[in-house]
Amino acid sequence: MAEFSAHGIAGARVDRIAKAAGCNKNLIYIYFERKEALFTTILRKHLTRLYDELSFTPDDLPGYAGRVFDFAMAHPDLMRLMAWFALEQKADNPAERGAAFKAKVAALAEAQSAGLAGAAFSPEFILTTIMALATAWSAASAFGPSFDPDAAAHPAVLRKSIADAVRLIATAKAGNG
Repeated sequence: MAEFSAHGIAGARVDRIAKAAGCNKNLIYIYFERKEALFTTILRKHLTRLYDELSFTPDDLPGYAGRVFDFAMAHPDLMRLMAWFALEQKADNPAERGAAFKAKVAALAEAQSAGLAGAAFSPEFILTTIMALATAWSAASAFGPSFDPDAAAHPAVLRKSIADAVRLIATAKAGNG
């Protein structure tokens, strides 16, 4: 995790990974075959943890955004790993990631149909916006830390602002957006 989050897929070196792990570099290649497979395995492991720890609540999207924010701020290595994944696109997209997104979209669409969430925006747009807002001040973002570096010094205020913005988006009614 440390090697990939610091250097990305292209910059990571299997010999440094082997040395840090106290194992033989050739054994890593025998088991994983290529560096990209090792990266995907690391990413999958940590995303699975993320999905297990962060319950999705389509009826409380501001609360979900707050939990994503807390997780992103507490796990800068994972956020950098995600940034490298997005930049390099050399690794396979873990199937769990797509399945988790689809499940959230379906749950949010159901909440919208039941009137528990606003329908001004598609579920896909709302989820993408939540993730963008909640991770904007994390290690993965080029915007929050550089445009508003002082905000991270006040995480409770920042978390509340993110939740308030998500509340506005999530409760917007069609035609009012």
